[in-house]
Amino acid sequence: MGRHYIPNSGHKEEMLCEIGFKSIADLFSDVPESFVKEFNLPEGKSEYEVFLEMNEILNKNKSVLEMPTFLGAGAYFHYVPAHVKYLIERSEFITSYTPYQAEISQGMLQALFEYQSLIGELVGLEIVNASMYDWGTAMAEAALMSARVTRKKKFIVPEHLHPDRKKILHTYTAGPGLEIEYVRWNEKGQVDIEDLKEKVTGAAGIYIEVPNFFGLIEEQIKEIGEIAHESGALFVVGVDPTILGIMEAPGELGADVVVGEASFLGSALNFGGPRAGIFAVKNERKILRQMPGRVIGMTKDADGKRGFVMTLQTREQHIRRAKATSNICSNEALVAVAAAIHMATLGPKGLQKLGEIILKNTKYFKKRISEVAEIPFDGINFKDVVVKFEIPYDVIHEELLKRNIHGGFYLKPHFPELEESALLAVTETTRKEWIDALVINMREIINEAEL
Repeated sequence: MGRHYIPNSGHKEEMLCEIGFKSIADLFSDVPESFVKEFNLPEGKSEYEVFLEMNEILNKNKSVLEMPTFLGAGAYFHYVPAHVKYLIERSEFITSYTPYQAEISQGMLQALFEYQSLIGELVGLEIVNASMYDWGTAMAEAALMSARVTRKKKFIVPEHLHPDRKKILHTYTAGPGLEIEYVRWNEKGQVDIEDLKEKVTGAAGIYIEVPNFFGLIEEQIKEIGEIAHESGALFVVGVDPTILGIMEAPGELGADVVVGEASFLGSALNFGGPRAGIFAVKNERKILRQMPGRVIGMTKDADGKRGFVMTLQTREQHIRRAKATSNICSNEALVAVAAAIHMATLGPKGLQKLGEIILKNTKYFKKRISEVAEIPFDGINFKDVVVKFEIPYDVIHEELLKRNIHGGFYLKPHFPELEESALLAVTETTRKEWIDALVINMREIINEAEL
């Protein structure tokens, strides 16, 4: 044949000669011998042998179907119809990159336009962007936007906020010098209205969640919105979209801005990601012009045909950094498309049914779990429930894992006043027998610990 195949030693020798070396060893001769170590690599294997070894390793993992989980706290096992994954994995969709060239990205842009339209209808607001990174970054961007719109430097949030969202909020607001004020919770595990009234002066925005981190539906949403507006603040509501089929839209309850997590629709757990943050605002110019990210708009081309484009791209990649409303880069377009497909599949009746099943499962869970532990907050729960135990929860959790059950999120490290409490969650996928098995095993663990 007259030539080497890969590795091409002829080319290697030419390159070494060009830079004045005779061998690879000469090239690295100045590296101290004490740093030169043998790579303890096994002998090479065939592709099939590697496949068998990898499969053996992968089989050590346990899915939520093999190991029932009640973890929740922001990551939930929802059933996603098979066609959602099929559609987003089509070559026309599956890319992590932003569709900058509108003329060759009409399919993706139209899908994102549909996502915006569906979310707008769901949350009750007119303007929706093409998604943020996740719920936490959407909330943090809402805080910064509130400050720009109102020219104030304080943002009020509940003390009972997800620990990760607290960290994201502080990361985003530390540089601009935005003050974060926390409002305590009352005996029902909801926002303390009196404490809020004392702290509202000078606020750029007031933020609440539906349901809140404790899984409770705030009973005074409208009143909190009125307090915000009377003080000249924006009312920002964080929402789990799976609840919106059974409750009034946040926009109808007075929200100026709605943020949330779109990946609860259309996406699997995926070890916690990727995600897509919902960001919607009411149609007021002063708010709209300060919205982060980008919006997909519908227009007409030179021939008068309908087309879709990215508009209102006030990001630092497009305009002067000092004038930019955000520095978000490639957004979570594929996750947003998955959410749009799932929403379109469910429709209004399907979303309502989804919410009703989750609510029913949560009610049954509360009834059963109260047989072995205390539920400290009285109210309507959706998915998550705070459960308080008489023995250390970490002991219960470890024992549950041994019994092939994944328990809840330990609250004591983040909220010491809740003592031995955990946040446990159910969804529409939670089977009744899983809940029954959890209660039986918890009872046994508690009884054994008390002996």
